Amino acid sequence: MTRTRLFRSLSILTMFFSVLFAGCGGGGDDGAPEKKKTSSSIATPAIVIVSGSENQELEPIIKAFARSKGYSIIVKYMGSVDMMLALAEQGSKIPYDAVWPANSLWVALGDVQKAVKQSESIMRSPVILGVKKSLAQDLGWTQKPVAVSDILQAAREGKLRFSMTSATQSNSGASAYLGFLHALAGSPDILQMKHLEDPNVQNELKELLSRIDRSSGSSGWLKSLLVEHPERFQAMINYEAMIIEANRELLAKGREPLYAIYPRDGIMIADSPLGFVDKGDLRKREIFTELQEYLLSETIQDKIFAMGRRTGLVGLKAENADRSVFNPDWGIDPAKIISPVPTPSEDVIRKALELYQVSLRKPSCTAYVVDVSGSMEGKGIQDLKAAMTTLLDPAQARRYLLQPSDKDIHIIIPFNSSPQKGIQAVGNNVQTMNNLLAFVQGLTPGGGTNIYDAAAHALEVISGYPDIDKYFPAVILMTDGVSKGEIDVLKRAMDKYPMGRDIPIHSITFGDANEAQLKEISQISIGRVFHGQDLIKAFREAKGYN
Repeated sequence: MTRTRLFRSLSILTMFFSVLFAGCGGGGDDGAPEKKKTSSSIATPAIVIVSGSENQELEPIIKAFARSKGYSIIVKYMGSVDMMLALAEQGSKIPYDAVWPANSLWVALGDVQKAVKQSESIMRSPVILGVKKSLAQDLGWTQKPVAVSDILQAAREGKLRFSMTSATQSNSGASAYLGFLHALAGSPDILQMKHLEDPNVQNELKELLSRIDRSSGSSGWLKSLLVEHPERFQAMINYEAMIIEANRELLAKGREPLYAIYPRDGIMIADSPLGFVDKGDLRKREIFTELQEYLLSETIQDKIFAMGRRTGLVGLKAENADRSVFNPDWGIDPAKIISPVPTPSEDVIRKALELYQVSLRKPSCTAYVVDVSGSMEGKGIQDLKAAMTTLLDPAQARRYLLQPSDKDIHIIIPFNSSPQKGIQAVGNNVQTMNNLLAFVQGLTPGGGTNIYDAAAHALEVISGYPDIDKYFPAVILMTDGVSKGEIDVLKRAMDKYPMGRDIPIHSITFGDANEAQLKEISQISIGRVFHGQDLIKAFREAKGYN
């Protein structure tokens, strides 16, 4: 049987191996098409693929194929929730010709109109725990199989903290979460509603999730975070392929690598399906089919395998694995046969994600530091209010799986040339959220711009809450202008408060914002900059990081 036929025969099976989301974190990074100026390329329609960010390393392969054929193939990157919503709401009318999430179930959950055709798994990567090798040795994990209960016990004893993407915003986080659920429920034949309702399961899972030291909306960004700041983070849950990438980068910097831990009772596998969105264009279908067959060809599958992605069944072709990629010193063994946990029903998955968001996750303490300077007059302030409403209105927040829990802390600090009177609230009851919305709707612009004093004030407010170490604290800073003031004000505030250096400041650029100023803030606070041409989307993406 040829490699291509083997993959096609396995594609249906792998849909049931996998569980959710594209991990990825949203980003709006568009891959510019390669153009070959021939008469055939001008007449050939452009193919637009929307993908999870974990596939970025494979984009050069697609570009090389496009150049060789004179095709125009554009790759855009989108988060899991947005991809699912786009399919559910628009079906074949979405502005893309193909979807490429990390997991088949995103398509299963979103493609209610059955617009996606010819879905084939391109590669696979298990979601695992990467721990600094010295710590893994101290825990005795390099010499024995590790269960989810072992991870919980190490975390409970204060020996392990780890980073993980949000289960409602990224495939890797969702996969890990559902794997934890299955293991802590006693590894049933299949996870059911009764297991979600078990108070013992909930309490143990809540305890495990409370040991997460940094959340993220993107698997790729989480990997970069650990590589850039290895002294701050000791472990992360991510795709095996991301652990491999991280180790290559860590070793290049002379830093300690991660050791791969494959929880024996809680592993999910991302199957990376590429599917065609059928709009009746036969020429596009032909180009898509040609690309898909190219990606599944033996030569390209070998190249993908050499990049740290598994091709074929997990463990296939282990005898040909490059030991500098699938490195046994990192605990990575491609010959290991991994048994993924069974995929629950869609109803159970949806309920599990809602439970995570409103009850089980570590609560967040979010300070929204929003620009109300004079330049925000008109469309700017209207867009800001709409964006904040998306997060504070429970119905809208629920649509994006960003609804608050009853323990979440909300802080809104408007600013212009100085911080203005803000509002603080705890919880998610109707009156609390209505009060926050009313405050936002009453904002009026005027004055100059000073982001540094406002961000420093946000750190002061957050640090005033007791037990803040039991929360995910974060500042979401939005501005549309060039700031006056000095960044040293913010640096002094970061040094003044016990958690000042551990509170990320995520920045949103809007209008004529000085991106260099915001990048500097994000760098010193280990945050991320989001581009706010679409302010609603930018606020949603930023909130997905805590």
